[in-house]
Amino acid sequence: MRQPIMIGCCFALALLGTTVFAGDDVPAWLRQAAAAGVPPYDKQVPAVVLHHEQRVTVGDDGRITTVTTQAVRILTREGRGSAHASKLYHADTEKVREIRAWLIRPSGEVKKYGKDQIADLALDNDVYNEYRIRAINASDDADAGAVFGYEVTSEDRSIFTQFEWEFQHRFPTLVSRFALALPPGWRAEGVTFNHTKVEPAVTGSTYSWELQALPPIPPEAASPEVTNLAPRVAVSVFPPPGAKASASRTFDSWAAVSRYISELSNPQTELNDPLAAKARELTANAQTELERIQAIGRYAQGIKYISIQTGIGRGGGYRPHSAIEVFNKSYGDCKDKANLMRAMLKALHIEAYPVSIYSGDPTYVREEWPSPQQFNHCIIAVKVSDQTQAATVIKHPSLGRLLIFDPTDEETPVGDLPDHEQGSLALIAAGDAGALMRMPVTPPEANLLERTVEAVLSPDGSLTATLRERSAGQAAVHERRPFRLYSRPQYVKMIERWVTRGATGASVTKVEPSDNSAEGRFTLGVEFTAPAYAQLMRGRLMVFKPAIVSRRESLLLTEPSRRHPVVLESQAYTETVRVKLPAGFEVDEVPDASKLTAPFGSYAASYEVKDGQLVFTRTLTLQAATIPVEQYAAVRGFFERIRAAEQAPVVLAKK
Repeated sequence: MRQPIMIGCCFALALLGTTVFAGDDVPAWLRQAAAAGVPPYDKQVPAVVLHHEQRVTVGDDGRITTVTTQAVRILTREGRGSAHASKLYHADTEKVREIRAWLIRPSGEVKKYGKDQIADLALDNDVYNEYRIRAINASDDADAGAVFGYEVTSEDRSIFTQFEWEFQHRFPTLVSRFALALPPGWRAEGVTFNHTKVEPAVTGSTYSWELQALPPIPPEAASPEVTNLAPRVAVSVFPPPGAKASASRTFDSWAAVSRYISELSNPQTELNDPLAAKARELTANAQTELERIQAIGRYAQGIKYISIQTGIGRGGGYRPHSAIEVFNKSYGDCKDKANLMRAMLKALHIEAYPVSIYSGDPTYVREEWPSPQQFNHCIIAVKVSDQTQAATVIKHPSLGRLLIFDPTDEETPVGDLPDHEQGSLALIAAGDAGALMRMPVTPPEANLLERTVEAVLSPDGSLTATLRERSAGQAAVHERRPFRLYSRPQYVKMIERWVTRGATGASVTKVEPSDNSAEGRFTLGVEFTAPAYAQLMRGRLMVFKPAIVSRRESLLLTEPSRRHPVVLESQAYTETVRVKLPAGFEVDEVPDASKLTAPFGSYAASYEVKDGQLVFTRTLTLQAATIPVEQYAAVRGFFERIRAAEQAPVVLAKK
C-alpha cells in the first residue's frame, strides 16, 4: 500500500559494524539485478533502480503479508543517499518480520547488513506512539559503482482491500513489479495513473503488474509534482459473491467512502460544557458569521500539531480523537484539529464537515478510484449563509455554500487556502450527501503583492532607497512563513541577500516586518544604500536599472526544451519605483514601454519623467494554470520578454 507522506520525520541512523560475507549470501534476485546492464544516462542522474518489486499475499482473514525488494546502482557520489532501506509501520497493527540489506562493491566484495545494523525509531513528536520506522543506512559505505539491495517482510491486518504501487520515483528504473496473491475465487481490478493502462499478468488468483525501462524524471522549474508524473497503479480487491464477510473493506463509489469517514468522524464531535463554553468565549465579540468562524479557526490553528498520518492505524487512521480529548490536551493531528473545530462550531449551531485531501500535489487524487487511501490530510468545510463572502466558498449540490479552510496551516487564515491544496479534488465527508469536489482556486488579485520604492540617486552613482511592501493571500503566506520560521538575525540576513541580488554591494540599514495574520496581510519596510549602484561612463553618462530589487516569485525558464508541463500559481504583483535624479543630470534614454498578454497572464512596464523623478511601474498577473509542454516555447518567450524588460537600463546624461 502507498506509504503516506512523512511530515516531520527526521532521524539519524548509525551503522554499528559490518562484516564481509561471501557472494553466496546475496539472494538470487539481487545477484540477477546487479548483473543487469545499465544504459547510459545523463551525468546528472545519481542512481538507477535495477529492481523494484512488492509481493503482497492477502489471506481470507484479512491478514496481509508484504515482501518488498529493491536494488539500486549508485552512479555518482551524490547518489550515495539511495543506499538506504526503510519501512514505516504502525506499531499496534503491523509487524516488520525481517529487514535485510547488502552492499556489493565494484570489486565484488559484499557487505551484509542485519539485526545489528537496524535502527528502529519513533517519528518526531510521536506523542501517541503509534508510528515507527525501521531502517538501514548504508550511504556512508556506498560509492559510485556499488549496488545496494534490501528486502523487507512485513505483516498487518489492513481494514482495506485496496493497494497502490508507485512504479518509480525520479530515478530511472529497469524493472518495477507489483504482485498480488489472493485467496481462490477473489479478483482484483487495477487503475493506472500517469501511464497508458498496465494490464496485469494473471495466473490463477495471482495478479502481476510490471513496467520496464522507465526513464529518469528530472526536476524542472515550475513542474508538476513527481506524483503526477511517475506511473502508478491502484488496485481494489473483491471477494467472491457470498463469501464470508471479512473486516476488510472495498469501496465502489465516493458516496461509500464518504459514509465510511462520516461514521468514524461524526461521533468524535461530542461536546461537553467546558468545550462549548470555550467556543462561546472565543466568539463573544464576533459580529458576523464569518467573524465567528475566524475566531474558532484561529483557535484550532493554535492547537499544537502532532504528526499522526492519515492512512494508517486506528480505523485506517481516519478516526480522529474525540474533540473533548483534543481540547483537554491541546494537541492533535490534522483530523483532530478539523474535528475540534467542527465540535466548537456545532456549539455555535454552525454545521461543518471533514474534508479529505492530498497535501502536496493538487493533481494526485483521481476520480476513477474511490478510496480513502488517496488522501493524506484532513481539512474542513463550514456550511455558511449568503452573508459570508470569501474566495474559498464553493457550492455543494445539496449541502449549499461551503467555506473551505485548513486548520493545520498556521499561516493561512479563514477565507484563504494553501496554494498546494487549491484546485485539488477532495472528499466532502457528509454521509450519503458526500461528494468528491474541486477545491477553490483564489483569483490573482487575492494574492497581491504591492511594492513601492522611493530612491535618491547621487551624482557619484550611489543610491539610497526605502522599500515598502504590502502582501495579501498566499503572497502574504510566502512572506509570513520565513518571518515566523527564522530568528531575527536569520530573517534580516535573508532580506539582505534578496536586496543585494539586485543592488550589488548594498548595505541594509533597516528591516521592519509586520504580520497581520488575522486579516491575511503582511507588510515589510526596508531601507538600504548601494554605494555604486549606477555606472558612470566617460564622466558624462550614468547608467542604471530602475528595477532595483528583483521580484520574489520570478520564474526562470531558460532551457531550450522541456519534458513536463509548466505549472503556474495564481498571483498578482505591482511595483512603483520613484528615483530622484541626481543634480546636473537629465534623462537621455529610457527603454520602450512593454505590454504582454497571454492566456495565462499579463505584464506591463512603463517609464515617466516628472518633476525631476523617473517613475518606473511594472505589473504582473498570472492565472493558476498548467501549460502543456507543447506550448513551452510560448510561455518561455513570455517570461524571457519580462526578464529583458526588467534588465533594461536607463541612461542619464550631464546637462
